[in-house]
Amino acid sequence: MRVLAAMSGGVDSAVAAARAVDAGHDVVGVHLALSEMPATLRSGARGCCSKEDAGDARRAADVLGIPFYVWDFAARFAEDVIDEFVAAYAAGQTPNPCLNCNQKIKFAALLDRALALGFDAVCTGHYARLQAGELRRAVDADKDQSYVLSVLGRHQLAHAMFPIGDTPKPQVRAEAAERGLRVADKPDSHDICFIPSGDTRRFLTERIGVRPGAIVDGASGERLAGHDGVHGFTVGQRKGLGVGAPAADGRPRYVTAIEPATGTVTVGPATDLDVRRIDGVAPVWAAGAAPAGPFACTVQVRAHGGLAPATVHEDGDTVTIELGEALRGVAPGQTAAFYRDDVVLGSARIAATHA
Repeated sequence: MRVLAAMSGGVDSAVAAARAVDAGHDVVGVHLALSEMPATLRSGARGCCSKEDAGDARRAADVLGIPFYVWDFAARFAEDVIDEFVAAYAAGQTPNPCLNCNQKIKFAALLDRALALGFDAVCTGHYARLQAGELRRAVDADKDQSYVLSVLGRHQLAHAMFPIGDTPKPQVRAEAAERGLRVADKPDSHDICFIPSGDTRRFLTERIGVRPGAIVDGASGERLAGHDGVHGFTVGQRKGLGVGAPAADGRPRYVTAIEPATGTVTVGPATDLDVRRIDGVAPVWAAGAAPAGPFACTVQVRAHGGLAPATVHEDGDTVTIELGEALRGVAPGQTAAFYRDDVVLGSARIAATHA
């Protein structure tokens, strides 16, 4: 089988490519140049897609003895990932750009080019498993990335390979060292790859500008403070609110709602964050169609954590998710992934929440 190995320059994708070679596949390595300014996007464990990363990926390919190329996807990444990220925050939502990158870059733009060139599959270093066409959680629960792959449909999964999903991360690093790969001890990337400073609020303000609004108390309606834009807040946020005085009962305040049209950020107690019903849109089903419904599952609303038993009602382009127990910090723009045991059934983008 002809396999295109997406090599980020990190240890996971290098070992994934190595295992594809060991399996007897005809493997070609490719590094995606996603930044228009690659020299600015790597500082220790922050950022990715730098010249350093491209060099690390090339050296790993040399060790494996496979052809290697760098493909420029910067314009597509800016449009489909960065621009959509900024637009979502401006609309008072909380997106996860990794899901967009997987859905629209790695398993759309890259996969489309790979298939056009005669490749059979795209191989990545994601921690997830594919068994009999089903996407499953990784063996290493702490590194599991099935959530950020839950936006992939049947066609995409049919042309995907995740060779390291059955291995804990320490063993992956040890294997890389045994293979003579210099990236064996390279730090993992953290935070949002295109915000190497880690300062999301500043990044968004530079692109959206200052849009003054008010922070108000959810119970009394009292104006507590002003702010420079709703993009600086997310539902469930506690720190950095800019509200000097504590609540009357001395308990901490949390962002409970964001209204972009008026620039209003509402704050209240933690109990105001309880969500028992979620409206979802644009569902994607791993098997190509939704399970016969309504169906029971476990819902996950964040990359790590935010799980609850649920019943999902599917109606074409929308879903209603009835939670068996309340979740907190659920925000529009996030993705709800549906699991049956460790199998991913599909996902939907969260449009609204209800107590």
